[in-house]
Order: sequence, then C-alpha cells, then structure tokens
Amino acid sequence: MTLTPALQEIVDDFAALDDRDRATLLLEFADDLPDLPEHLQTAAMEPVPECQSPIFLSVDAADPAAVRLYFSAPREAPTTRGFASILHQGLDGASAAEIAEVPSDFASTLNLASVVSPLRLRGMSGMLMRIKRQVAEQTAG
Repeated sequence: MTLTPALQEIVDDFAALDDRDRATLLLEFADDLPDLPEHLQTAAMEPVPECQSPIFLSVDAADPAAVRLYFSAPREAPTTRGFASILHQGLDGASAAEIAEVPSDFASTLNLASVVSPLRLRGMSGMLMRIKRQVAEQTAG
C-alpha cells in the first residue's frame, strides 16, 4: 500500500490504539478540520452522497505537485467530519501522483469497522473516490 507520509502516520496512530481510543481519535480529528475558505461556496462544491451527513468537497489540482483539498462538513456530524479531516491532513498538499496511489480501500486500514458502521466507512471511501476522480480530471492532458 502506497500512502503519503502524513497519511501513513495517521494509519500508524490508529493501529496503536484499541477500539475505544480509535473512536476518540476519530472525534479529535473532527475538531481539526479547517473552516472552509471564504472564497469557496458550498453550493459550488461536489456533494458526497455516500455520506450519511451533508458533506461537500472541492479539489484544486492547478499545481499537480501540491493538490489542495477543501471540505465542508457539519460539526453535528463528528464521524464524517473526522474522516474529512483525516483525508485533509493526509492528502492536502500531496502531489496528484501520490493521491492517485492511495488505495481505494484506505478507510479499512484505520481499523474502525468495529467502531463505526459500514455506511460511515463507505462515506469515507466515497470522499476518497471523488478526490481521486477530480484530481485525475483536472490533471488529464
């Protein structure tokens, strides 16, 4: 599995914990998701319908060496917000090539299956799939 160093560090952090502490760490990530920059409007962002909560994302791959990721996730949905924060911390600023190499089943490497529902994990996979698709579309040609 090929992960960015930041994403690998997050995986290692989750692997070192028991289920209860993994859930706590996921919720801590929710607090770390940066606010959406003023120049972005949620209405112009791509929705992630795989998520049970209303989440939107935007990818800026104008510089394929340093892709920027933006998320809008409600504070009332800490699990979804935590997933968005993990992807933000692990992939924001990574190259398009690094993002393309992240396995589609990345969410399973966090060992959260016993802590969150399969639907929630599917939501995280949906976020990653959309990020990878937008990166590929923006860097094609």
